[in-house]
Formats: sequence, structure tokens, C-alpha cells
Amino acid sequence: MSLEGKKAPDFLLEGSDGRQHTLKQYAGKTVVVYFYPKDNTPGCTKEACGFRDNYQELMDGGVVVLGVSKDSVASHGKFISNHDLPFVLLSDPDCAMMRAYEAFGEKVMCGKVSTGTIRSTVIVGPDGVVQKQWAKVAKAEQHPDQVLAYLRG
Repeated sequence: MSLEGKKAPDFLLEGSDGRQHTLKQYAGKTVVVYFYPKDNTPGCTKEACGFRDNYQELMDGGVVVLGVSKDSVASHGKFISNHDLPFVLLSDPDCAMMRAYEAFGEKVMCGKVSTGTIRSTVIVGPDGVVQKQWAKVAKAEQHPDQVLAYLRG
């Protein structure tokens, strides 16, 4: 089921900046929300660094980037300092936001079925509606460039 064209679910999560974050506070801005399994793992690091490397262009376009995983704020802090990440990472320990955005559930890795975070991304428009959803991101390292290409039009 796609979230595209639907109102994005609101959330209230603690960010790596020590503040509470809601979708409402970003009204009027385009928001890239990317969901990833775990801080400081190879695929997640490549993806985060890709968003970091494109961050200036995203910011120049008025785009907010938020990364979400179930890792703690302390873990996010280490991840940010290890890789100079310029954007906020949100902690979703009970996976409520991930479930609302269809980013948590059954997945298959190396032929094995498990339940967990599904690497995925949504772009929420200034009106709070999901413009684009990547329900399953296959290649973490290439994904930030796909997001940027979509935003460039």
C-alpha cells in the first residue's frame, strides 16, 4: 500500500539535538524522512553519508532531512559525530512512527524472514502530503542520489 497522495502521519519523537520533533513544526517545508535499521552499520553509514554529501543542495532547496531508527539518542549522537552528519536523527524506540509510515514489518534478508526496520524513504510536501515513497530501498549507497534526482524534477 502506498502513502503517496495521502496526509503524512504526524509524530512526536526525540531528536539527536535534544528537542522533540513533530511533522507540524515543518509545515510549509519539504521534508525527506528516511528510515534505516541501525546506526554505524555499513549500509546505513553509506546512506547517511550520501545525504550528508548532498545536504547543502538540499538545504539550498529548502528541504529538511530527518533520519529515523529505533536507536537511542545517545547512539545517534555517536553516529553523527563519527560521520559529521549535519541533520537531525530521530529516535523511535517503540517503532510507532516507523509502523505509521510502513517502515517496520516483515522483511527478507539473505533468504531469511525477520521483522524489523524496512529501509525506506518518504518525501512530505509543504502541505503535509506524501509526494513520493520508496517503500523498499535496495541499494542504500545509491538512494540519496535518487532522492536528490526526484527533488530536482
